[in-house]
Amino acid sequence: MLIDSTYPKSFASDNHAGVHPDVLEAITAANHGDAPAYGGDRWTSVFEDKIKEVFGPGAEGFAVLNGAGANMVGLALMLGRYDAIICPDSAHIATHEAGAAERLLGVKLMTVPTEQGKLRPADIEARLGGIGNPHESQPTVVSISQATELGTCYSPEEIADLASAAHAAGLRLHVDGARLANAAAHFGCDLKAITTDAGVDVFSFGGTKNGALAAEAVVVLDPSLTDAVPFLRRQSLQLASKMRFISAQLSALLTDDLWRRNAAHANQMAVRLAEGIADVPGVSLAQPVQSNAVFATLPSAITETLRRRYLFHPWDEATGVVRWMTAFDTTPEHVDDFLDDIRKAAASL
Repeated sequence: MLIDSTYPKSFASDNHAGVHPDVLEAITAANHGDAPAYGGDRWTSVFEDKIKEVFGPGAEGFAVLNGAGANMVGLALMLGRYDAIICPDSAHIATHEAGAAERLLGVKLMTVPTEQGKLRPADIEARLGGIGNPHESQPTVVSISQATELGTCYSPEEIADLASAAHAAGLRLHVDGARLANAAAHFGCDLKAITTDAGVDVFSFGGTKNGALAAEAVVVLDPSLTDAVPFLRRQSLQLASKMRFISAQLSALLTDDLWRRNAAHANQMAVRLAEGIADVPGVSLAQPVQSNAVFATLPSAITETLRRRYLFHPWDEATGVVRWMTAFDTTPEHVDDFLDDIRKAAASL
């Protein structure tokens, strides 16, 4: 799809945003002479040390190229040939990765209808009845998205409860952390509080949606799993030859809390947008605003008018729900201009 460059601002995805200047500077700094390939460079060593600094000395970080790849590598570590993943029905691995888990990992997704996209301990317990039955796939991993695909966030306590329920049943907990930074910024906590301290086994740390060019990390907290990562990363086509340029981006985000500053700003712009539509007739919030996503219900006429000037995605055409995303480079002026056009569209009905 060709995008008209006259669009004033995209609210379709944080993937539409550019690259943070500090990240670009880090890439440029790494572009100096030759360096060993496939992670044998000093930039990757710095990244690995920063992962331990942020997530704890037992954390092992592995740089990869994209979010779906990070999920496949992280999940593959914990799955066997007849296993299954318990996840919300809205999870990214169930809705927006083209069946990658089923195709590449050869496992079943046991999806669970959820409220606001969030799995509960009882949802795990309800899927355990087939354990030991050779006629059924065996749940081995619980996977959640943080933030969820509906923009809501799991608190540290909620994740700890899920980890306890999973571990009590002999399962491991995986977190798709494409927007992990936004969740931590929402709760005002550090990244460790919603991962290591909460009992997560494996998670991804997203960079691309938070100011990187193309960089994610698989972070392993269970030491029994780390030896397999290099092989699975290679098999999953996620081992970058010029790894230094991927690692440099992640290190930049993990330096001086750049990850937090970017995510907090994106979240604040989402709140600004949500508060701005509160008095617009016919427009209402469809989900709580806890990250950088705003889900709103609009009359179709308003949606059609706005989409002539702005990029954003209809989420549920039957109910009129749309999704608006903000990013680290969304400005108050971008939001206010959008709000002005929303009000004009509503007034014209």
